[in-house]
Amino acid sequence: MLDLGTTFLQSVERSPHALALVDSGVRLTYAQWHEQIGRTVAGLQRLGLGRGDRLLSVLQNRHQAATLHWACQFLGVVIVPLNWRAKADEIDYCLADAEAKAVFFDASSEEATRASGGARALPRIGVGTLEGSDATGDWETLLAGPASPLQTAADAEDLSLMLYTSGTTGKPKGVPRRHRQERAAALAHVAQNLYRRGERTLGVMPLYHTMGVRSLLAMALVDGVFVCMPRFDTQEALALIEAECLTCLYLVPTLYHDLLTQRERAGHGSGPGPDIASVKKLGFAGAPMHDALLKRLQAAFEPELFVNHYGSSEVYTFSIDQQALDKPGSAGRAGINTRLRVVRLDASGVDDRVAPGVEGQIIADLRGDEAFEGYWKREDANTKSLRSGWYFTGDTGYLDEDGDLFVTGRVDDMIISGGENISPVDIESVISLCPGVGEVAVAGLSDERWGQRVVAFVTTRDGGAPLDAHALDAHCRSSDLPNFKRPREYVFVAEIPKSPVGKVLRRKLVAGEYTPLPAGEDRSA
Repeated sequence: MLDLGTTFLQSVERSPHALALVDSGVRLTYAQWHEQIGRTVAGLQRLGLGRGDRLLSVLQNRHQAATLHWACQFLGVVIVPLNWRAKADEIDYCLADAEAKAVFFDASSEEATRASGGARALPRIGVGTLEGSDATGDWETLLAGPASPLQTAADAEDLSLMLYTSGTTGKPKGVPRRHRQERAAALAHVAQNLYRRGERTLGVMPLYHTMGVRSLLAMALVDGVFVCMPRFDTQEALALIEAECLTCLYLVPTLYHDLLTQRERAGHGSGPGPDIASVKKLGFAGAPMHDALLKRLQAAFEPELFVNHYGSSEVYTFSIDQQALDKPGSAGRAGINTRLRVVRLDASGVDDRVAPGVEGQIIADLRGDEAFEGYWKREDANTKSLRSGWYFTGDTGYLDEDGDLFVTGRVDDMIISGGENISPVDIESVISLCPGVGEVAVAGLSDERWGQRVVAFVTTRDGGAPLDAHALDAHCRSSDLPNFKRPREYVFVAEIPKSPVGKVLRRKLVAGEYTPLPAGEDRSA
């Protein structure tokens, strides 16, 4: 298989004058981007970086971050992208764990980088406008020298990047991925989303997240356009969709929710309009999408393709459903590089499968072309998650009679009430269909009698129907939700706590880390 540097050269050779990268006033063709990547490679070499070294990037989604990613692929340097919101101690931990030899940062991460003791011992390259920075160099100086001839120093077996998991419990885990695994995942992304040559996408999913990396690589594979968006803003996103005639979106459900809410507030209504007419393909991942949001998106975009993608940093694609609206909640079937099973929650082995309709833990075959081989220096995590050549995802779900997968949550999110195992996702889908509901998250709170009681945390939509606990309970009672799953309490909140990439943080709800609101107060999502 080709390495990623050679993969980029393919696009340069096929379409040198095609637009490749957009970021505010920066517009680069593939030939121009190729030249800038060459200058970046030369600058990295002057820093003493070479094949197999690790480089920590704490950058927002700007053109320099995309260029740095590709430069590392040519040079054989392993890029280690980190959340630009990371604190100094997180930077210290990842620098030491990855054994990184340089740090790139911008204004968003400048304060944390300055406070990082580990960063002070390394070359620190500042990107963009910085005030009072203690950087040892800057992006402009890095690119000031002559470009290196772009002949890739890596091969398909070399490491391409190392992503760090979110670390919601314990220290984050490094997920090293090879060029061949990254290329296979990008090819699968192109195939599963039916991308054509010249697609144009919004590059807003962060490049420290597998969804952002996949968008970046996939656009190069189809000679497409990656439109950078350093930080998500609903108005700006809608403006970019219209101005750049974007053809495909790949976002987490939260960002879709926010886009639709912004359009409605701006008076576009809930239907299609010229501002989003160019978008023909929608894809989502990172979290389940509730039924109500699926229907709103279908009405607004009228997409040719609506893809539900279920995966992880470790194994990019678990399953795919290219007709997300046909069977709401379904994550479809195994992707083109994957095999899946659902085994008992307390499975003793990978063959301990459950029958259709029975909830269990989802596992994936590690022989798939997209699958990683193990965590970085974490044998404890490998022992827990890698068994007999399969990856135990920690996600719960079931296969229906048709063989379609339904993801119901995390093993750790399972609510055990009165001896019954209850997953939050199907409850959330029912509540999301209640008129006036904006967002909903369900969690299990401690209960002396039941062990845990089911509690729904709810925000409302602008202009939605008045809501109170009685209306929500009546809605649940009139649905097909079994009585034992019905929430025993409804809490109206200002917002649902989420991670930087839009995943609901149920642990914060359980811990009481939210702003409660009385029923009837303005709490628009």
